Amino acid sequence: MTIAEKKPQKRGATLVDAYVGSRIRDRREDLHLSQSELGMKADLSFQQVQKYERGANRISASRMHQFAAILGVGITYFFDGLDETA
Repeated sequence: MTIAEKKPQKRGATLVDAYVGSRIRDRREDLHLSQSELGMKADLSFQQVQKYERGANRISASRMHQFAAILGVGITYFFDGLDETA
């Protein structure tokens, strides 16, 4: 099979991305922050925050580190309760 014959792999968001996004939303709501307020603190639009929270977009390690600092949690908070087989 040549490179041209290989089926392209989808690199979109996954269930793990949706889980991490829901954890961001939960913590944001616990702190009574709006999506706009979180976006301003992270230098993002509220639409981008929405995409992260829905799991529509993947979150880079540096962005996750930034969210953890803003939300006052460790990185592991975003994965707490995630089934390891996911």
